[in-house]
Amino acid sequence: MIYLKKIVSLVSFVSLLFFAVSPVTASAQNELTGKLKPPGESFTPGDWFLGSTPPNLDPNKPPIVFVQGKNGSSTSWYGETEYHGVNDMYTKAYEAGYQTVFVQLYDAAGNGSSSQYANGELLASLLQDISQHFNGKKVNIIAHSKGGPDTQAALIHYGAHQYVGRVFTLGSPHHGSHLADLAYSWWAGWLGTLLGQKDDGTYSLQVGEMAHFRSLTDNHSNALKNKYYTVAGTNKGPAMSALWMGGQYLSSHGSNDGLVNEWSTLLPYGNHLFTDSAIDHDRIRMGSAVFSRIEPQLRTASIAGVSMKSKAAIDKEQVISTEESYYVHGGQLLQNQTVSNRFFVNDETLEHVNVLTASAIDHIKMISPSGKVYQSIADISGEETSFFNGAAIHSFKNINTEQGEWQIDMNTNEQQNAYLLTVQYSEHSPIKMDMVGMAKGNSAAFSITASQTLKNLSFDIHLTDESGKVYSTPSSIQEVNQAHFIGQLPAVSNSGVYNVTIDIKGQTNKGAPFNRTIIRSVYIEKP
Repeated sequence: MIYLKKIVSLVSFVSLLFFAVSPVTASAQNELTGKLKPPGESFTPGDWFLGSTPPNLDPNKPPIVFVQGKNGSSTSWYGETEYHGVNDMYTKAYEAGYQTVFVQLYDAAGNGSSSQYANGELLASLLQDISQHFNGKKVNIIAHSKGGPDTQAALIHYGAHQYVGRVFTLGSPHHGSHLADLAYSWWAGWLGTLLGQKDDGTYSLQVGEMAHFRSLTDNHSNALKNKYYTVAGTNKGPAMSALWMGGQYLSSHGSNDGLVNEWSTLLPYGNHLFTDSAIDHDRIRMGSAVFSRIEPQLRTASIAGVSMKSKAAIDKEQVISTEESYYVHGGQLLQNQTVSNRFFVNDETLEHVNVLTASAIDHIKMISPSGKVYQSIADISGEETSFFNGAAIHSFKNINTEQGEWQIDMNTNEQQNAYLLTVQYSEHSPIKMDMVGMAKGNSAAFSITASQTLKNLSFDIHLTDESGKVYSTPSSIQEVNQAHFIGQLPAVSNSGVYNVTIDIKGQTNKGAPFNRTIIRSVYIEKP
């Protein structure tokens, strides 16, 4: 008899039993997923259920527990993906003779995402139940995106390591995502609030918050009690999609899959299996993309050979370099009132201009210095892992770069709306900021290096906490030598993650206006 902690639904249960009597086919899986999740159905956190027992079940292979990512549910593993059709991960595991297990964490309720600690504590209790069902046999875990940190919280901080052998993380932001920093930035405040994206899950994935999580996790006595494997992608997804737009923003920070930079997917005690340039953040969870490549390591739950590759790097405060080639602005849009933004293009090329709004707007245009008008193309972000899920994306195509002042005009018919403008330049960033991910003390120091082609730079700094409270900024940043500046963030009242948004204004050596934006988060641990 199949045991379930809670029966998700009688229809789902019957579907799984029916599915087991014949080999998995694409058409059968499409029928199955339709029965498992009718339109509008949400799941109950704490549910878990077994996949069908394959006819070629290999009792020597550990069962696989699937852990989904931010805002996901079990359907992340057998339902429709955002861009690549039905996920065949369940199919591949079934055909290979594995018993599969699906869990529902807090995000499955459809009310936003939870922190890795909340999801991790729930997952730990589920893993205990699952282990009891299999008479103490250890399972392996395949986790997508934020499911990686959720799993680590369960195993390392809530003691579930004893029920698990190996963990495979697919595109997991183990060191955070700069997109989460953007979501909590000064300029994204209005938009994030209207979209409801300022939730615990987004908050937890800021670079500063994950630096704090890593400091508590990687040095923990339980860190080496499981064997970790990591996988990364570097494809940014379909052109003009929300994933693609996120990838463009992250490109200043290195190769990425549209949501997570490659460097963020690595663990100091993990075995990195591969990075695939054809895989984006949506496709990385698909069986056809990764299962055959991780399956040889799935056949056992052995943790032999686990070791810390870079213990010294964990023990010191790591400096994170942020090179920016962006201008960012945002705020409230009032009904039937035109909002204009201006930015400058000099010797560089104008690469991408995107406007995110809480609700789609028809009246948005970009005007070049010569007066040429560009109309935007609108799309809606529906990606479950997106940091701006539900936002309308207004992009401009076929831009002919002109030097001088550009202007964007926006007007909304909605009573409540907000926008976030990101302008990306294609030149090698003339601005770099160095700051630790986690600082000990009352504040954090930072340095900024600018290209020597710039002069008369000024810095406007907004430091905000989780609630949006703004801390007073330094009266000045000291210029140590030509184009090199040092600064100290203001003292804070509590330990926590803080967002730093720095607007830079100045001139080129030719006298043309210059503006850029630096966005970072840092965890400040008070004594």
